[in-house]
Amino acid sequence: MKVIDSEVLKAKLDRGDNFQLVMTLDQRAFDRMHIPGSLHFGNIQEAIERLDPTAETVVYCAGKWCRSSIDAYLALRNAGFEDLYRFAGGLEEWQAAHYPLEGSLAEVAMSVV
Repeated sequence: MKVIDSEVLKAKLDRGDNFQLVMTLDQRAFDRMHIPGSLHFGNIQEAIERLDPTAETVVYCAGKWCRSSIDAYLALRNAGFEDLYRFAGGLEEWQAAHYPLEGSLAEVAMSVV
């Protein structure tokens, strides 16, 4: 499994790199808090159908041990996605680095850290 950290992901976003950033948690979690520019799908099959398998893709979820992004990574890899990465630290690492968040709880989350 190829992984990236928050600094690499932030630099990619700041440069405006062309890649697919996918939050793998449920809709409620996405609505509450996600990394700006993130895509969200109702399930992995929808993601497989709608994402470009030739484009660089980064998946993430809540944190290092969150199973959702691991499962999504494996499913996408099995579906033929090759330029695929997991941001293992997820929202936990992103928030700890004081990077921007979007969603209904983003402002509250940033004031807690």
